[in-house]
Amino acid sequence: MALADGDVLAGRSWTGSTHTVVLLFHGLGGSHDATYMNRAVVLSQSRGHSIWAMNHRGCGEGRGLAKGTYHSGRADDIGAVVKAARNAHPGKRIAVIGFSLSGNALLLNLGDGIGVFEKPDVAIAVNPPIDLARCAVKLKTGLNRIYDLRFLIRCRRSVRERVEDGLIQDIYRIPRYCTLTDFDNYYTAPASGFSNREDYYSRCSAGPHLANIQKPTVILMAEDDPFVAVESFREFAISDSVDLHIETTGGHMGYLTSGHSSRRWLDMALGHYLDALLSGNI
Repeated sequence: MALADGDVLAGRSWTGSTHTVVLLFHGLGGSHDATYMNRAVVLSQSRGHSIWAMNHRGCGEGRGLAKGTYHSGRADDIGAVVKAARNAHPGKRIAVIGFSLSGNALLLNLGDGIGVFEKPDVAIAVNPPIDLARCAVKLKTGLNRIYDLRFLIRCRRSVRERVEDGLIQDIYRIPRYCTLTDFDNYYTAPASGFSNREDYYSRCSAGPHLANIQKPTVILMAEDDPFVAVESFREFAISDSVDLHIETTGGHMGYLTSGHSSRRWLDMALGHYLDALLSGNI
């Protein structure tokens, strides 16, 4: 689908029999084909819903289709996909599930954090980094550097692909040895119109806007998430429209369990909360 600035988003869709369309958005460095996205497709299909599994700008099958970059503040892109889904499926309810980075962008969309855009009818945000500056600091600490390096490798590759595809000029001097926080200063912020990483983190953190959310929303979070601080969810004011579910363990979108057939508590929780939101029980 085409965006207002000329960039194009790619994704996969499935048509179901219910009056609900589930829109899925992946995390940093992911795509529509990430394992957690595939499992969310399966659980939505089992309920008969129509599904759009979206790639952010330049991700997955969207390579070569976008000059712009995606980031934690892309509430506008979330809104554009919601609007397109409404036009394609008039009269149907729109549910959005955002994972990690997309969870923050989804909450920004719902709370009008960086502007007013089309909103879903119900939403679920999984481990959203609602305080980006705090998250950046935690990513540089101890064993979290493994996550930091993993994200950084994928982000570097994304920039390299845009240069190779002739979409952007090779003007971003990203040091060979740096952190994701450095990357945000050298690339994410300037490429996205922010003055620096501090400006990006401040303007795109969903935390200060949670109190403004009016659509029924669920946030799934784990106490032991290694780099998204659970304390943030207790420090920011949260709207009565938001149901905050904090598990004791689960890590960052892991939620392994021996008590569920898929060994993924997250799958069970997504199904439970999606059903509850659509039935009006939240």
